[in-house]
Amino acid sequence: MPAKRPTTIVVRLIRPEPIESLVVAEELSGRVGSNRSPGHRQISADTDREALLAWLARSADSPNTLANSRREAERLLLWALVEAGRPLSSLTHEDLLVYQRFLADPQPAERWVMTGRKLPRQHSDWRPFAGPLSASSVRQAMVVINSLFSWLVQAGYLAGNPLALARQRRANAAPRVVRFLEEDLWAQVKATIQAMPSVTTRELATQARARWLFSLLFLCGLRISEVVGNAMGGFFSRPDPKGEPRWWLEVTGKGNKTRLVPATRELMVELTRYRRSLGLAALPTEHEPMPLLMPVWWRVPANERLANIEVPEALTRAAVHQIVKSVFEQAAQGLESQHPDLAPRAERLRAASAHWLRHTAGSRMADQDVDLRHVRDTFGHASISTTNIYLHAEDNRRHQAIEAAHRLGWD
Repeated sequence: MPAKRPTTIVVRLIRPEPIESLVVAEELSGRVGSNRSPGHRQISADTDREALLAWLARSADSPNTLANSRREAERLLLWALVEAGRPLSSLTHEDLLVYQRFLADPQPAERWVMTGRKLPRQHSDWRPFAGPLSASSVRQAMVVINSLFSWLVQAGYLAGNPLALARQRRANAAPRVVRFLEEDLWAQVKATIQAMPSVTTRELATQARARWLFSLLFLCGLRISEVVGNAMGGFFSRPDPKGEPRWWLEVTGKGNKTRLVPATRELMVELTRYRRSLGLAALPTEHEPMPLLMPVWWRVPANERLANIEVPEALTRAAVHQIVKSVFEQAAQGLESQHPDLAPRAERLRAASAHWLRHTAGSRMADQDVDLRHVRDTFGHASISTTNIYLHAEDNRRHQAIEAAHRLGWD
């Protein structure tokens, strides 16, 4: 009678944990993953977790890219360990098809989806997802994962990229932007901010900050990372060809690239309004370190010189994201209270994010026939090698075009 083969016991994780604190059983470490390359490695990593950290280290100087890459790599690794019960370096093409469907509906939800407010990564109730991903977010996640696998193959860690077998999509025309707020929803958001409680000192500060934040996001098309990563000292004025002062905002954004954003008269009115609510002078001084968005509790004490005031730390991206989502939620509730038939419109508001305002601004500019080159340069879609201290005629035309056509229209 032939001897029985020994049973291999694979120890799975009970719940997802952040990659930085993850402890993986040897059977799942990836040291003997079925897709490991037998050849020479370009990295010293010997486990899947170490290989992912090596891949992430490439983006250490780009916080946005690092955060997005870590999110997708971490989700995939955790899914492999918790749901598939195998190392990431043993995943097959079929496994990744299953994972792609999982992203659209991460189940069981109690294991994968955060409930309530966003929690620190070290919290025991932290989860990798805030909810199911949209079709576009799933596609973007798979693009990031494909990049990860390609790099691991190039580094000699993996033998092949299991996503290389995926059906290639035809190069069609650029996709139509759908993540923006139509006129009725944008009007609802503005009305919601204007109707925010404004009796107590804190309520007044909360409303002033929300109004300024949405002005920045819409009129300048800024990303959240650009709101938290730049200071009020980025505002400066230079005379136009007629000698009139024209204001600009110098922004350091994605890829650590700097661009000039036209600061329209309307934006400067909102800046003045916000600064006065904080007890600051109407206009910032050159290189002033005050963050573009301040904590709601902060205000210059009466009779205190600004030079003696400690500059507060800028809000985190998560905090600004929460402010935006809170306003959208209030606006959605306001729609639902008007009529039950508006529930689908309310849900669209709940799905919105700060980046929707960037798309909304770009769409409005295009609809108003603003030269697309002006939109490109304002949004930083094209690289800018240097920031000139002199404004060229083309810059002035861009400022004039956006000044004339792109308005927010607070009542």
